[in-house]
Amino acid sequence: MIKWRARLTSPPGPLSRGEGEPNASIVELSPSPAERGPGGEVTPRRLATLVALLLLSSCSGLKYVPEGQRLYTGSKVIIKSPEKNKNQSALQAELESVLRPKPNGAILGQRPKLYFWHLGQGKTKGLGKFMADKFGEAPVLLKNVKISATSGLITNRLYNNGFFKAVVTNEVVTQERTAQVNYTANTGKVYTIKEINFPVGDTLINAAVRATQAGTLLQVGEPYNLNTFTAERVRIDNVLKNEGYFYFSPQYLLFQVDSTLNHQANVYVRVKPTTPAKASRPYWLNQVSLNTSYILTDTVTRQPVLYKKYRYFPDEKVFKAKAITNATFLYPDSLFRRRRRDQTISRLMSLNTFKFVEIRLKPSAAGDSAGRARLDVDVLMTQLKKKSLRADLQLVQKSNGFTGPGLTVSFRNRSALRGGEQLLLNAVASTETQTGSGSGALGLTSYELGLNGQLLFPRLVVPKLPLLNPRLPNSDFQPRTTLGAGVRAVTRASYFTQYFFNLNYGYTFKTKITNEQEVRPIDITYVSFTPTPVFDALLRERPFLRSAFQQQFILASAYRYTYNQQVLEQRRQQIYFSGQVEGSGNLAQGLVSSSGGTKNANGRYTIAGQEYSQYLKLDLELREYYRLSQNPAKGNRIVARLQAGVGLPYGNSNVLPYPKQYGIGGPNSIRAFAARGIGPGTYRPVSNQENINSFYDQVGDIRLEGNLEYRQDLVPYLKGAVFVDAGNIWLANDDPSRPGGKFSAGTFLSQLAVGAGVGLRVDVQFFVIRFDYAFPLQAPYGTPESSAGRFNLAIGYPF
Repeated sequence: MIKWRARLTSPPGPLSRGEGEPNASIVELSPSPAERGPGGEVTPRRLATLVALLLLSSCSGLKYVPEGQRLYTGSKVIIKSPEKNKNQSALQAELESVLRPKPNGAILGQRPKLYFWHLGQGKTKGLGKFMADKFGEAPVLLKNVKISATSGLITNRLYNNGFFKAVVTNEVVTQERTAQVNYTANTGKVYTIKEINFPVGDTLINAAVRATQAGTLLQVGEPYNLNTFTAERVRIDNVLKNEGYFYFSPQYLLFQVDSTLNHQANVYVRVKPTTPAKASRPYWLNQVSLNTSYILTDTVTRQPVLYKKYRYFPDEKVFKAKAITNATFLYPDSLFRRRRRDQTISRLMSLNTFKFVEIRLKPSAAGDSAGRARLDVDVLMTQLKKKSLRADLQLVQKSNGFTGPGLTVSFRNRSALRGGEQLLLNAVASTETQTGSGSGALGLTSYELGLNGQLLFPRLVVPKLPLLNPRLPNSDFQPRTTLGAGVRAVTRASYFTQYFFNLNYGYTFKTKITNEQEVRPIDITYVSFTPTPVFDALLRERPFLRSAFQQQFILASAYRYTYNQQVLEQRRQQIYFSGQVEGSGNLAQGLVSSSGGTKNANGRYTIAGQEYSQYLKLDLELREYYRLSQNPAKGNRIVARLQAGVGLPYGNSNVLPYPKQYGIGGPNSIRAFAARGIGPGTYRPVSNQENINSFYDQVGDIRLEGNLEYRQDLVPYLKGAVFVDAGNIWLANDDPSRPGGKFSAGTFLSQLAVGAGVGLRVDVQFFVIRFDYAFPLQAPYGTPESSAGRFNLAIGYPF
């Protein structure tokens, strides 16, 4: 410990000082002789300590407070209540939110921003001015605090929360150069709702408001709360807007509150007598016009045609009338409903053929014979280009550790069959290098060529069923039917060539913005596999690996459900869940067995001479995103992910097909280990040959993985992260060539690989570059072979 001696001396001459500063003396700090280094010199460490003490003494900021003024150090609100409040913490936060001004920021009692502000005083340029503008902050003084106005705001917030007899007092607590203002809120008893009375009378508008009472947000016995009353007005307006009251507004509703009772209030919901006549009646739709090629300078020279009572301005080269009317839920001669208007906009935009969709409503020139008010509707749609061609040169980075340049050429037709069908054709070429499992990883270089296509129908293409309307009229989102096909050639230099042929058919639909479901009744994959003599020798040594590569005729069906709250950007806590179940070979097994099919030399059934896979696979993923600040613009959050998957081969298979097996590790998984550098179980490559084969060996049938990450905003477009990853994979059946790989319920937790690290992310919203550096803490077999860290460069967030 360094002991410093202080000596107070008078200055040899006059000192320059700021305006209002008293005459100063000099305080000399020097170490005692015992604290000096050899020869009496001050060591660098002691000199650094001296500089730090001097900086701290100058950063308290009090020396920059004008003479006769006090620095405002903040306020606090003390709530005193005769009874316990249900939402005490929320009330405390609401009252503190009105406190003004915000005091100068302080760190351990120091206010460095005041020091930087002082550097710029009296200067118009130079380093001091720059530092003041960049880092400085003027002192917030007690005289800047409007105590009376703040007390009034606190009182108003208490009234809004049902404390009609609240009294707010204040006290200024002063020290030599600082002051704090404390407010005490004596709330009294809260007023609760005793009765709720909706409008009486037989007018249309009174009857309509009265009919909404069953869903009211106001509850007898609950405290009076202005926010609840505001939400109730919006709720009633939403209901009326869906009952034809196009011109109604929340401002036409009035709440009369009788608070003369003993801490109870009677509430009367009323329609203001000044409400305009047009807002007091429902409207019906008269003429609905559909214009699919609208532009701002549109004069609509085309003649409309009448189709299902719609005035349709045809553009038959792009759309059939049926395609547009199927996505339109505003019907001529129907009651106006705002939900149907919003649903129409959402459905038309979901076709992905329009840049803009606008709906204009205006009163009809005259009503109808029944005396009903009418609205004319114009649905104006601005098209995207029907056809487009693009080429993308990109860096391909796969979860299996292969990285390299790739070229994708894409063609899109936005209305291939004139019904809003999307035709997508992609040609892909890439060359990749596997950098995952070690210097001798097998299949070090890979070449890929592929062609695939998708035809997306903006509807469910299903047979007519009595309980299913393929339009899904109660959904705001366009359902889709997908028909896809593709072929892909993959060559691992010197080892094998594979040709992948795929055909799939399925449905995707959403019932809510957070919910999505996908059904794929047909997902057929056939792989033609040609090994080189080197790889064929490896397969002969490893029967399980040979089975995985041979059984690549996959006749699968799958169902996936996704629940995603990330689309609700204002939520502080967001949940993401995805679950998929996939089965293969069951129908084929039934057909072959019932037809008396025979097994081949391997003891497997075949179709057209090819062994087919039979398995059941379940994948689950759960994520939670928790934002630390209530401000949605802040990026500081804690993110957690849990992944679990299991694939069980049975019947015609004793191992999963190789493309369906799990690998773990890499930039989006356990970042302290290489891609496919963990497991299965406690297995690890030991010999040189095993290291060479590790890319193919280190896969499994069961996966368990968890990740925890803290993300922090640093500066604009740059974020930091601290993370921990854990997980492993296992085999469902024992494989003698991979000892320790089989899953065991009693030991699997001790076999988790664990890593931790830090990261930087360049986030410009539409593009994220991620740098992560992670260290292994534990390997499945115990202490990691190396404690060296691993650098990961990736695109996008890991989850």
